[in-house]
Amino acid sequence: MLEGCKTARERWGGVSDIIDRWLSERQELIVLYCSINGVNQFHDDKRPVANKLKEMCQILVDYVSAGHFEVYEQLIQEGMEFNDGGVEMAQSILPKLEKNTQICLDFNDGCESISSVTMLQTHLSNLGETLEERFSLEDQMIEVLHESHRELLSSQ
Repeated sequence: MLEGCKTARERWGGVSDIIDRWLSERQELIVLYCSINGVNQFHDDKRPVANKLKEMCQILVDYVSAGHFEVYEQLIQEGMEFNDGGVEMAQSILPKLEKNTQICLDFNDGCESISSVTMLQTHLSNLGETLEERFSLEDQMIEVLHESHRELLSSQ
């Protein structure tokens, strides 16, 4: 997951400040996810894990919100301006991202009720699969709506 984030940043970073900030937030989310996912005890370390989990949930909500309210809109607007066929593909991806967002928000809403390491690991595993799918869908949108005419944008 982290390697995929680095690859996305290398491919699209520097082109747009919004995308750069968003990809940085994605990387921060992945790092926190990985640091929590390796937890195997809850007793003495409960407080630090709870703090990391709370921080990860906040970044998760910020990340998915930025996608919907900043990045996707910018990408679709850019695709409409260039009218190079990517908007239709993006429109087919958006419903999948909306479903994915609901799963992420449900994870956030249920975080406080996680009471055991086993339960935490199960929820984190499900979230990890959801994030993998999300990053793939988002990368497809960036590829089609932004990368396809990146040279034109950088010459403006």
